[in-house]
Amino acid sequence: MAFLIQRVVVIANPAARRGRRLAELTCAALASRNIACDLLFTERPGHAAELAPMHSPRYDAVFVVGGDGTVMEVAGALAGTETRVGVIAGGTGNLLARALGIPLGVRRAVPALLEGDELRIDVGRFESGGRFAIAAGVGIDASMIAETPSWLKRRLGVLAYTLTGTRAAVRAVWRRQFFTVRVTADGQTQERSAAAVMIANFGAVLGKRITLGPSIRTDDGFLDACVFSPRTLGDAVRVMWRLVRGDFRTDPCMLYARGRSIRVETEPPLPWQADGELMGTTPFSVDVEPLAVRLLVPKHS
Repeated sequence: MAFLIQRVVVIANPAARRGRRLAELTCAALASRNIACDLLFTERPGHAAELAPMHSPRYDAVFVVGGDGTVMEVAGALAGTETRVGVIAGGTGNLLARALGIPLGVRRAVPALLEGDELRIDVGRFESGGRFAIAAGVGIDASMIAETPSWLKRRLGVLAYTLTGTRAAVRAVWRRQFFTVRVTADGQTQERSAAAVMIANFGAVLGKRITLGPSIRTDDGFLDACVFSPRTLGDAVRVMWRLVRGDFRTDPCMLYARGRSIRVETEPPLPWQADGELMGTTPFSVDVEPLAVRLLVPKHS
């Protein structure tokens, strides 16, 4: 590591799964390494985005304890700054922590981040000013987010999303719940029927178990539109098998487009999500912010 971390502010969402306890464990782990730590708890949605720029100038890094929503509030607020962000998994999906290979337990995560490397990543920025790191999506993945009950998330964690997502995918194909999507990437528009659309910044999700598309990178200054159009259960199985295996040979059910600016329009208008948070109803537009966020990551990332 080419930088020294001596002072850390921990921003934690006490409403997240075990958020308060995980925050206390994080501070204890930092203190055991003689790192000064101050702890701030969020009080409402959006509060983390207020706290991060207000306090970060006095610290060497900001650690975030919470789900992906809280993490992206902090990362988005610090985009374009020199502040390093460390992610401590405290939510249900923990998509960013999993994508970065950060251990999900505090006692392993803290030393992994302190002894690791720095990774600068692109982020997607919406017209509203909100940002995402992993992906934004319409269709099956948005249904998965909307339909997973809180009690199931508390009991099963990320497995709850897997179960609900599988059910949503089967239902979409079985009942032919398709929609028309127009994806415009850097001025070039493509239209087709689809069951799911994802605007991806990370190429792999769920601990790299599923690869969304070919050559998707977090540091290339582009976002990747992935459109999936299975018409039968056989198509759906084939598409999923290809995503699991990273097989991206030409397939009529898989369409990819890359751009710095992407707009998604659907008929009918549909709910959409970003990094596991429901955002509203289509259409939406997103621009890439190249290398905007500085993350602490384990050595192997």
